[in-house]
Amino acid sequence: MNKITAIIIDDEEPARALIKVYLGDHPKITLIGEATNGFEGAKLINEASPDLVFLDIQMPKIDGFEMLELLDNHPKIIFCTAYDQYAIKAFEKNAVDYLLKPFSKSRFAEAIDKLANAHSLKTTKPSLPLVADYRTPLHRIVIKDRKEIVIIDVEDIHYIAAQDDYVEIHTQAGKWLKQQTMKYLEQALDQANFVRVHRKYIVNISQVVKLDKMGKESYLLGLKSGVLIDVSASGYQLLKQQLSI
Repeated sequence: MNKITAIIIDDEEPARALIKVYLGDHPKITLIGEATNGFEGAKLINEASPDLVFLDIQMPKIDGFEMLELLDNHPKIIFCTAYDQYAIKAFEKNAVDYLLKPFSKSRFAEAIDKLANAHSLKTTKPSLPLVADYRTPLHRIVIKDRKEIVIIDVEDIHYIAAQDDYVEIHTQAGKWLKQQTMKYLEQALDQANFVRVHRKYIVNISQVVKLDKMGKESYLLGLKSGVLIDVSASGYQLLKQQLSI
């Protein structure tokens, strides 16, 4: 195995310290930095371009998965977490391994062995998930807007519109583009509060003020902001269920 540069991103100092102790048995891996939250981690990765990241998932501000969405550079990832429910999602992100805390020195060594067998240290940007795997609905969406990081609370969303390979998220404060699929957000958002009323639109039903029939199977939805949204026949049936009309 060639020389490898690595960083650790974990909000718990004992967890970072343990990884550093275990790395003592792996001299070909050079630790070049540490971060205690996702914001710091994304900045460090984009600046230092490490080959490998030891990444926690549950952290303050933004979690490990949200951080990965902000990266310009995409290193290999070994997830180090106390939660087993994110394993499938982790491997969708091209994870080398998924270590459940507390993990032993021998289990850590197994992860490093997997890294040695990887074809390339640098990986391509992970593909967007087509299906949501959250145990609980999304409560925020993280967006990288040029050099700014925007965190949108889902209750602030008025509606979401499809824009080719992106979605356009509309709030009172403005609108933002995010590379994501409508299908994913349709499943990931709380379906008690968000309805896909058309193949191009998902709406926050708390923003709905009127629903007008325009034709035999076409409808128009009015939002508090004054925006009018096309509604398909299937979207109308979903709205009827949610609004009890």
